[in-house]
Amino acid sequence: MGDDLLLFFTALVMIYLTPGPDMILLLGTSVSEGVRHALAVALGLAVASGSHVLLAAVGLGALFEAHAWAYNTVRLIGAAYLLYLGWQFFRNGMIVREQPQLVACVRTKISYVAAFKKGLATNLLNPKSLIFCSVLLPQFIQPERSGLAVQFTVLALILVLTGLVFDIAYAALGRVLWGITTRNGKYYRAQNYLFSLLMAALGVKLGLS
Repeated sequence: MGDDLLLFFTALVMIYLTPGPDMILLLGTSVSEGVRHALAVALGLAVASGSHVLLAAVGLGALFEAHAWAYNTVRLIGAAYLLYLGWQFFRNGMIVREQPQLVACVRTKISYVAAFKKGLATNLLNPKSLIFCSVLLPQFIQPERSGLAVQFTVLALILVLTGLVFDIAYAALGRVLWGITTRNGKYYRAQNYLFSLLMAALGVKLGLS
């Protein structure tokens, strides 16, 4: 069991190191709104990950595989939401372009609850996250052993906590970038435009996949 858990953890590390919507959202939020808002996003992502594990346990992933329309509906909504987030980053850059003195103000406009909801929605509306949980977790469940519920719970905790640690690290990395842009509207705009482009590209990719 110990070797399986190590392999599971290693697989998670490789996945969380791969750039995706969650990573871009955390970095962009930390730069645009500050590290505390990014931490609120990280908490939303963690709750969403736990929800995906629960949904995978009750068989929603299998429903998506059996009914393509359900998967495609969530996928298109998720893609549209990523495009919306991309637009928000672009808009923040435009605001500072027109009024450079508003760099600090832009970072404090969104509430922590809104940031939490942003992280929650970004992950929940990505059906690939649910499919990922549905496919990965059963690979490390040993039916011949007793305590299947305990095994599933342990794997779920490892998945959620590992993701939370990485998300906090990305929020901290964004804090470094935030320090660079605190008094530099040019860098601030460039970073927001970059995050906007990346988020929009991920939205298009999700919509076409």
